[in-house]
Amino acid sequence: MDFLEAIILAVIEGLTEFLPVSSTAHMIFASAISHNESDEFVKMFQVSIQFGAILSVVFLFWKKFFDFKTYTFYLKLGLAVIPALVLGKLFDDKIEAVLEKPIPIAIVLILGGIILLFIDRLFKNPVINKEEEVTVKKAIVIGFWQCLAMMPGTSRSAASIIGGMQQGLTRKMAAEFSFLLAVPTMLAVTLYSIFLKDWNYKGLEQKGYEMILSSNHNLIVFILGNIIAFVVAAFAIKFFIGFLEKYGFKIWGYYRIIVGFALLLYFSL
Repeated sequence: MDFLEAIILAVIEGLTEFLPVSSTAHMIFASAISHNESDEFVKMFQVSIQFGAILSVVFLFWKKFFDFKTYTFYLKLGLAVIPALVLGKLFDDKIEAVLEKPIPIAIVLILGGIILLFIDRLFKNPVINKEEEVTVKKAIVIGFWQCLAMMPGTSRSAASIIGGMQQGLTRKMAAEFSFLLAVPTMLAVTLYSIFLKDWNYKGLEQKGYEMILSSNHNLIVFILGNIIAFVVAAFAIKFFIGFLEKYGFKIWGYYRIIVGFALLLYFSL
């Protein structure tokens, strides 16, 4: 992986991780174009640069994350992330297998786009517009909704935002809670990919951190990718909250459908 490829993937991660468009699908498309889809370091890199995106959420919502006056905020996030951690571990191999089959991902992208075209009509009377009003029970239910994103192409952001709206959260609050929930979820996935998961890199079974530290180039690529993902994600989050509150999901539905058909066309040729 050269620096240009790393920059492109980091920009894609930062732009798409918190939008309801599936960062996984975009990463697969970008890797396929550059013919790096089977490179184990690239796969690990795509996951590990989520750390930079995570930091952007902590940076933007630092008052929430560093307000230690009440434990309920941390309790809600801690309990809500458990379903994804358990199911993610149980189905890790199956998810990995799907990642190598872009056609199903493209189909899920299209189906998810169709759902987004009509989702605003389903939840018309939200009543919760503050994080403090999200109960532990509602947080856990949103955590189960997030598990729908185990199928690559679904979008973790879309699943958890829709789950929040189903639980009575306003679009803005559902998006914000989705971002907050992303921190423990993505942190766990990132740490697993770097420190626990075995990768077949250059004919050897290696941990993610071993691949990163195997050369100065890999280390610089890793650091650069996370910095770019952090900056781009921060702008994407600020943009998306205002845009979603004003215009809703429909435009993202059309976008997913267009990208999904583009993926189908590309991988069918």
